[in-house]
Amino acid sequence: MKKLVAALTALSALVAVPAAARPLQCAPYAREHSAIDLYGNAATWWSQAQGLYDRGKAPRSGSVLVFKASGAMPVGHVAVVRKVVDSRHVMLDHANWSRPGMIETSALAEDVSPNGDWSSVRVWYAQTGSLGLRASPAFGFIYAPGAADTAPTGVAAAQHGAFEAAFSDLSVKG
Repeated sequence: MKKLVAALTALSALVAVPAAARPLQCAPYAREHSAIDLYGNAATWWSQAQGLYDRGKAPRSGSVLVFKASGAMPVGHVAVVRKVVDSRHVMLDHANWSRPGMIETSALAEDVSPNGDWSSVRVWYAQTGSLGLRASPAFGFIYAPGAADTAPTGVAAAQHGAFEAAFSDLSVKG
């Protein structure tokens, strides 16, 4: 009987942990919170989207920002654009960025690429309470069907200076 209990105990350790008990990854989060229905590692979403969804270099609300695989992100990262602040700043909703499984909403992201094409992005990092120290390489945006057009214009664009001023005194903590 003791052997049976030991065997059952060992077997129970092999049973898969329910998805709700595992840390949420960025790809399932982005899929559930956008109209983009892709699977697999985040860095593969860009190529998977070709021919299925429009893609581009300008942010739109509801689109998915796709980060390339890198040393810090071996499988890339995806995040849903909640709001376009201006052509260089968006608010993201995503999972698994600041710590495993953590869901972040309205996290600031800044395009720091020299050409303004979102190929290099800094993202709010909760551990430091500031934009991350490193810029992360990105492919661009996968546009959800019906996603709003790019950055605000007119009055909203004029507010860019006020936005920059509001964040200019934030120091990056190391």
